[in-house]
Amino acid sequence: MYIFLIFFLSILFSPDYIEASGAFPVYSDHGYLIGKNRSYILGKGETLIELARMYDTGYNEIVDANKNIDPWVPGKGTAVTIPTSWLLPELIDNGIIINLAELRLYFFFSLREARYIKTYPIGIGREGFNTPTGDFSITLKMKDPIWKVPETSRRENPELPLYVLPGPDNPLGEYWLQLSVDTYGIHGTNRPYGIGRRVSQGCIRLYPEDIKDLYNYVTPGTPVKIISEPVKVGIHNDQIYIEVHASDLTESELINMVIKKLHGKHLLKDINTALMIKSIKSATGLPALISN
Repeated sequence: MYIFLIFFLSILFSPDYIEASGAFPVYSDHGYLIGKNRSYILGKGETLIELARMYDTGYNEIVDANKNIDPWVPGKGTAVTIPTSWLLPELIDNGIIINLAELRLYFFFSLREARYIKTYPIGIGREGFNTPTGDFSITLKMKDPIWKVPETSRRENPELPLYVLPGPDNPLGEYWLQLSVDTYGIHGTNRPYGIGRRVSQGCIRLYPEDIKDLYNYVTPGTPVKIISEPVKVGIHNDQIYIEVHASDLTESELINMVIKKLHGKHLLKDINTALMIKSIKSATGLPALISN
């Protein structure tokens, strides 16, 4: 039995298994770009919303990457870009980075002296219930959490009970990761089509299958950094990329942000300005090459 357990664990934590589970190896000398975009031809009745969950992307990501396509009635035979490549917001050894501006979570972890990253789309706080930014940590893990209904929710819907037990009506889903800031956490959802949207009361929501996966990896004490940056800049194979997400910033503000980031990485002299402007104008959320 002991030998079998050792054999099983060696497979479970092998590099091949980790990468097959959706993790990407991270090499500081290789670059900031992970994943690869895909193409998909829609069948009859298929929508972008269904594709988003199928490929583990958020509503915002698949809509922004396909701006000329109706997300609800795209039409049979329509060619769709599946946005499954990302620039990393930064490189860290271990921990979680959440970028509210792109509605995505990045989890960095190490196994056998190798670094990996898993990334998941998220739902975040709606207007008036903004998700906080800053440096936090995971303080508690809980399976089948009980939802203590906030007073704000009860004012909106007086018929709500004081508590909602685990089950299909519980908006926290099956897993809860408590943050070191009162009332906020990372959790699942009973409304998966809210992923990629600003719909929560400030917490971070994941698809049910994603929170289950993250829950299995994360331990109390894991650092969590929450940022809100609609622009990312990175190097991959000696080429310069930017990734621009839809935001309330003006075009000139976005240009200044990109220039500041490029200048900070000593990359400004090596870019193609026309490609940079094109990427900022389109704001597809896709990594775009802007090297000369």
